[in-house]
Amino acid sequence: MMNMFKDKVAVVTGAASGIGRSLCEELGRRDAVVIAADINAEGAQHVASSIRTAGGRASSAYLDVSNDEEVQRLIDSTVSENGRIDYMFNNAGVAIKGEVRDMNLEHWRRVIDINLMGVVYGTTAAYASMVRQGFGHIVNIGSLAGLIGQPTNIPYVTSKCAVIGLSTSLRVEVADLGINVSVVCPGYVQTGIYDATAVLKANHKKVMANIPFKKMDAGKAAELILQGVARNRAIIVFPFYARVLWWLSRLHPGFMVPLSHKLVKDFRALRTDTER
Repeated sequence: MMNMFKDKVAVVTGAASGIGRSLCEELGRRDAVVIAADINAEGAQHVASSIRTAGGRASSAYLDVSNDEEVQRLIDSTVSENGRIDYMFNNAGVAIKGEVRDMNLEHWRRVIDINLMGVVYGTTAAYASMVRQGFGHIVNIGSLAGLIGQPTNIPYVTSKCAVIGLSTSLRVEVADLGINVSVVCPGYVQTGIYDATAVLKANHKKVMANIPFKKMDAGKAAELILQGVARNRAIIVFPFYARVLWWLSRLHPGFMVPLSHKLVKDFRALRTDTER
């Protein structure tokens, strides 16, 4: 397939690690101009530096995606310095594992502010520039969990459901304006989100050991994402088991119910208090 990313300007949030880092590196290998943005400024700098060392073009930026003014400044500076923005990858995300009965509103706010509002800010800021240009592609990172649900991870699921709805609806709205929108819904990918995820009322290590599928390498995930983006896919779902579960849940809405009950039962078996 022709390299559609050569000389294209791409902003990636959550770029210091995981899928974000791998996207930056893969875009760099494909001769894109990469802007690696992350609240972990040192990590973002390291990613950009490694791309430049390998012969690519990259810069870094500190970015708190939950701050709409910071997001707008990043897009404005990107367009000012490069003349345009071709791709906006809204990737930054967090999760919290536990039962809703043990969560407070701050738990919810943190996940929603980053996973949903961060995507809203990135999408709307990039969209405004892309409308003026007459072209561009917004890529939002959702999750398989947003397509099929996942108890004991409900704030995350809520945010990803919203990201999917935003992306698929906006895709239709902007189609006649020369802009594309894709949403990525991966299964389990080997990233730092698992180590960073707070676990309520249960042992973190034991809960993470209960993940039912093998985690995909983040580099492979980045390749599949860019493949789907190059083909302008509306919803990019991988790996194979994720596509199977998605289709089965669409054909038979009750298919996931027994598995969902098992997830709850397994989590409650690991609770560190006496409540079950």
